[in-house]
Amino acid sequence: MPANLPFTIDALRTAYASGMCPETVVEEVYRRIETVDDPAIFINLQSKDRVLAAARALGAPDPARPLWGVPFVIKDNIDAEGLPTTAACPAYEYVARQDAFVVARLKEAGAVLIGKTNLDQFATGLVGVRSPYGVPRNSIDPEIVPGGSSSGSAVAVGHGVVAFSLGTDTAGSGRVPAALNNIVGLKPTLGALSAGGVVPACRTLDTISIFAQTVADAHLVLSAAAAFDKDDAFSRRFGEMPLGPVPVRPRIGIPDANSARFFGDAAQARMFEAAVATLSDAGAEVVALDFTPFYDVAEMLYEGAWVAERHTVIADLLAQDPEAIHPVTRQVVRAAEDLSAADAFRGIYRLRELARVAETAMAGLDALCVPTIPTFYSLDDLAADPIGPNSRLGTYTNFVNLLDMSGIAVPTRPRQDGRPGSVTLLGGAGADGKLASLAQVFEQQGGRTLGATSHPVPAPSRAPVAAAADEIEIAVCGAHMSGLPLNGELTGRGARFLSRALTAPGYRLYALAGGPPARPGLLRIEKGRAIEVETWGLPRAALAEFMDGIPAPLSIGTIRLQDGRQVKGFLVESSGVQGARDITDFGGWRAFVDAQLIPGG
Repeated sequence: MPANLPFTIDALRTAYASGMCPETVVEEVYRRIETVDDPAIFINLQSKDRVLAAARALGAPDPARPLWGVPFVIKDNIDAEGLPTTAACPAYEYVARQDAFVVARLKEAGAVLIGKTNLDQFATGLVGVRSPYGVPRNSIDPEIVPGGSSSGSAVAVGHGVVAFSLGTDTAGSGRVPAALNNIVGLKPTLGALSAGGVVPACRTLDTISIFAQTVADAHLVLSAAAAFDKDDAFSRRFGEMPLGPVPVRPRIGIPDANSARFFGDAAQARMFEAAVATLSDAGAEVVALDFTPFYDVAEMLYEGAWVAERHTVIADLLAQDPEAIHPVTRQVVRAAEDLSAADAFRGIYRLRELARVAETAMAGLDALCVPTIPTFYSLDDLAADPIGPNSRLGTYTNFVNLLDMSGIAVPTRPRQDGRPGSVTLLGGAGADGKLASLAQVFEQQGGRTLGATSHPVPAPSRAPVAAAADEIEIAVCGAHMSGLPLNGELTGRGARFLSRALTAPGYRLYALAGGPPARPGLLRIEKGRAIEVETWGLPRAALAEFMDGIPAPLSIGTIRLQDGRQVKGFLVESSGVQGARDITDFGGWRAFVDAQLIPGG
């Protein structure tokens, strides 16, 4: 069973509830590491015996510890007590005397640390190839770069070796590798996670980031790790960061056709168009913006005074032993030596001016949606040009920390050529919970697997987005689901997507006679099973009009969900299934539609 277990937090919890012990999971982690056979993922992999001892020390399962028995890894610019920290530079190495603040929080929550992962040296780069410890192989396609600077952290989660990992993010290092490895990359609001015990890149812009296979997992880790740290001068008080709420009809800004940048990658442009359509189908109002002000901000990160922040970290080593530093990293950071204090102030003034322009552009919007990366680059591309591709990978990420924004990169359906799709949702400081709720829209559309594994994205079982006071929660099981032919009957009345869910056991699903469109019928019956549904928040004022269009033998009744909630939803009268096809074993309408090759039902 462990070999087939997806390393999501819910799957691990279920396995533990069924009697599996953390030591068994640890054994499986090390078996997967051996199977992947990529020594460049880790800079310091703890011995299995040491990790097994930590797993045994957890004691009995504890509901108060939300990450009990969950394996994770951290980027090797983050301290772990008793382990070396190198920042991917052997000459910089020191042994940490204590855990970084966030690592201590995660261990207190029950998470089990496996080891420390590779990175672009001193977290300078978005490609993942600037390390003397080798280049981790991209988990999806070894010919393309793994992404950086948090390369090893992303690749480990992409392979399903661990449930989550920590990276850091200054220019996109917690988002670009997520896109390249088909996983979620959460870049929290600056200061929400303490930077205590982290080797800085740009101290004013750095944040620890989180990689996971699902949005819910990433957000759960954020909730467990976030706390005010009085010893970190950049820590901020945000309190709890629950999922949602999101507006009934969120307004989402996207790059307009004239300012969107894909560098000739037509497949990436089509991926983003499909992602925008998903938002529209879920009820969002999409607003096209001129993204030039954001690109202007992005250029300041490596072409302005913020390079001097990177220089402060390694100035002594650079002066004493420049050859100890990776040649590309050295080239990037040494640009600071020609900058003056006056340049720094000019940069600060220019940033404030551009931030005001960006603020005006975002007025009235609930979030931005951008491609996480504009295109893909291979290892050969980087060998030919170490700087250009790196810069272009930051097109939609470099401006984010400079503007004090929060963000989450989430996979979409694969591109037409099979490469992973990914978009990033961006909001202001403190918008982390709202962005995670919006990101779940993309997870609910199906059509992708978890990272490089064969496991499908599971239906979320934690913290569904709640209906607002002026809404009624409606469960739909057929052509009204997102992306299917009748979904417009919901979105056209202002309904918004809330969650993908399962009914409680005790239902059967039928393909009813008639159509088009083909229609399902959900029947409450003693000998049934759980059926996949979606829940939508429908404005109460629109309920009567919506119900008026429901034809017999369908009706609106009360449906019990697997999590114990009761919501209104489509049911079929028992007489209506005479002559209908029982499709219960498909588990849901989407699976039936895909198997029959019919156009959406």
